[in-house]
Amino acid sequence: MSDLVAYSEKANAWLESVAAEFGRSARKGLSEAEDLALGRRYLKARFDAGYAGINWPTEYGGQGLTHIEKVAFETEEMKFGMPTAYFGISLGMPVPIMMKFGSDQVFAKERVLKALQGEEIWCQLFSEPAGGSDLAGLRLRAEQDGNGWKLNGQKLWTSWAQYSDYGVIVARTDPTVQKHKGLTYFWVDMKAPGVTVRPIKLAGGDSHVNEVFFDDVKLTDDHRMSPVGGGFAVAMATLMIERYVATDSAGFGPHLDLFISLAKEVEVNGRPAIEDGRIRQAIARNYAMRNGLDAITARAMLMMQAGMEPGAEGSLNKLVSVRSRQRLSEMAIDLQGPGGAHFDEHAPVKENWQTSWINAPTGRIAGGADEMLLNTIAERILGLPQDYRPDKAVPFNQIPA
Repeated sequence: MSDLVAYSEKANAWLESVAAEFGRSARKGLSEAEDLALGRRYLKARFDAGYAGINWPTEYGGQGLTHIEKVAFETEEMKFGMPTAYFGISLGMPVPIMMKFGSDQVFAKERVLKALQGEEIWCQLFSEPAGGSDLAGLRLRAEQDGNGWKLNGQKLWTSWAQYSDYGVIVARTDPTVQKHKGLTYFWVDMKAPGVTVRPIKLAGGDSHVNEVFFDDVKLTDDHRMSPVGGGFAVAMATLMIERYVATDSAGFGPHLDLFISLAKEVEVNGRPAIEDGRIRQAIARNYAMRNGLDAITARAMLMMQAGMEPGAEGSLNKLVSVRSRQRLSEMAIDLQGPGGAHFDEHAPVKENWQTSWINAPTGRIAGGADEMLLNTIAERILGLPQDYRPDKAVPFNQIPA
């Protein structure tokens, strides 16, 4: 038995021991506030058990292990439906960036320990209404104000901002230079005067994303986490961390076994749907696709274990898996006939075909839209030339609004 297999089995045993208190069945019927409170208690239990900050330095309260153990634990954890969604962005990107780029290490360590134990939540303030997927096109301003800075503008699609204590934010500090070069990276207190958070209700019924307004929000220069004008590089470092999160070839939707069970239960033309050639073909294609994606993930994990950095092929996983989840969910709804029209906005996305289908478009946008992933695949895997970008070398304030 390899050390990694032993680690996964030990983690699974601990997760099974707390599943009754924190897992999927314990969360049924809870309000969002109750579920968040349960999530905070789970993170404290996970911290005490030695499964928090698995690949983070021990001096920050982490375990000092590698990315491979982190992914192995998260892969096991996903099976139990633990209440971790509220903390995924926080622990996935802003807090690691605070560890790396925060100027006050005592402050950073305090924030890290509180985040690991579920006491504090961070958000990531990148997207804007006019920016689309072009991070360098952002317009929120940070203007020098005495010995500090003043923020004015708006961010959009900020996950869990309504519960966040702090956030990391990229702002434009110099509009007279090329758009990539006029950005600076800060952290911000989400409870500061002038910060307004407004949740956005999505088609699936939940409101985990928000629009956030900044009106003369004051920052000291200690809030700055990049050189002035050097924020784009730190933003890219933040986004690169995403490649180390656990992947799911099901696109974070229902497992294929649930579709097979449904196909055995319902009928098509008077016979079990599982006997229909079209349904069997869909199952076979989906099974092959998921195994192909799992093979890419396994290869990436082995590369990380060897101290290497995985390539851009990770873009294939999200692109293919979420698209496939959407198509399979649609087919499952069709198989249910009139009953497929029933929708329960509280049903888990990994267990309910209607919830999976209606939330799939959000999954195809969040964390990199399909078009961005296709560009990455074209340029970095296939070696095709970059798209023509006429605004690349133009000062930002000369780009037509």
